[in-house]
Amino acid sequence: MSWKVRRMMAAREENSMDRPFIYMDYNATTPLHPEVMRAMVEDLEVFANASSMHEAGRRARDRVEVARIQVSRLVGASDPLSIYFTSGGSESNNTVFETARVYGPRSGRKRILTTAIEHPCVIESAKRLQDEGFEVEFLGVDPMGRLDMSALADALDPGRRGREVFLVSVMMANNEIGTIEDIAGVARLAKAVGARVHTDATQAVGKIPVDVVALGVDYLTMSCHKIYGPKGIGALYVAKGAPVEALIHGGHQEKGIRAGTYNNQGIMGFGKAAELALLELEDNSTRLEGLRERLREGIVAAVPDIHVNGHVTHHLPNTLNVSFPGAEGEAILLSLDLEGIEASTGSACASGSLEPSHVLMATGVGPELAHGSIRFSLGRSSTEAEVDYVLEKLPPIIKRLRRFSTLRPKAACDD
Repeated sequence: MSWKVRRMMAAREENSMDRPFIYMDYNATTPLHPEVMRAMVEDLEVFANASSMHEAGRRARDRVEVARIQVSRLVGASDPLSIYFTSGGSESNNTVFETARVYGPRSGRKRILTTAIEHPCVIESAKRLQDEGFEVEFLGVDPMGRLDMSALADALDPGRRGREVFLVSVMMANNEIGTIEDIAGVARLAKAVGARVHTDATQAVGKIPVDVVALGVDYLTMSCHKIYGPKGIGALYVAKGAPVEALIHGGHQEKGIRAGTYNNQGIMGFGKAAELALLELEDNSTRLEGLRERLREGIVAAVPDIHVNGHVTHHLPNTLNVSFPGAEGEAILLSLDLEGIEASTGSACASGSLEPSHVLMATGVGPELAHGSIRFSLGRSSTEAEVDYVLEKLPPIIKRLRRFSTLRPKAACDD
């Protein structure tokens, strides 16, 4: 860590009592919805093991099954038993790739197709299969982060070994740049050659409508802490007839697919969060899209020589990723933090890495520009006043950082 960063962090601690708290990192995690918190507190007495046969156990199991219904409704699944509770998105994604590891060879299919902009847990799971002899292709995306559908079609061409593909895994909405993929189109191409389809919908669920039937997927991943619920609980949707292999072995829980004592409070919190997310989806989406545009337009107007990452129209309503040439992302982030603004330089799972964002690099953004990128992700508590505060503080921060940067763009520093 450089002396400049250490000095900024020290200043941040000194000024922590005098600054506001403006949270714009909702893609990393969300606070508990007040009603979720209330429901979880009220259900604390439901402590019994949901696998026990006595009355207290049956009562706990009943609450688990109510939550399963609530989660199934959020993603349009007609059968609640198609929902398997897990510890979160990473476990759900790993379960899908474990399924490919076991069932792919059985069906004579050892090819996996995914994209270059997936979440690290998908990329690393795919690489693990690659090490075990699977053929894995990381398909490219266009400059706005949308999958190259012609490349996917070529990879799935029956005459070009398309029928050797067991799994196509494409995230529904990107966590860094917010680009939304055409998952229904992906599924149509994949199903034509008998391949299974998985989408990591962790960032999409609760922000945009998600319907597993309309999408045509076999597997869909979701995580509770992205929708104002507790951490440590997630789910995997598995379509009827699709194979699924246990990742955690032991007991009979989740039809033998996910062993371990039920996380009663987490599951019940997930159910309530899912119920509220579905109820508030339309209003939140419309409001957040307006706030995102207010922020984008304000940055474009106030800061010269920037690059807005992600798709112009096919994007999450709450996510804005901007590159600031001539300013280092970490320095921008810490400078914003000094002003009480909590944002991100990209994926929270990669925040400890010094490598440039693999997502931005895949869209053609160079390393220097990728290192100068900030993700603002808005949420249910975000306001116009908070957006305006960011627009007040951000331009002078960029101007100051560019003034001392050896990489600064000339046009942006000519005052």
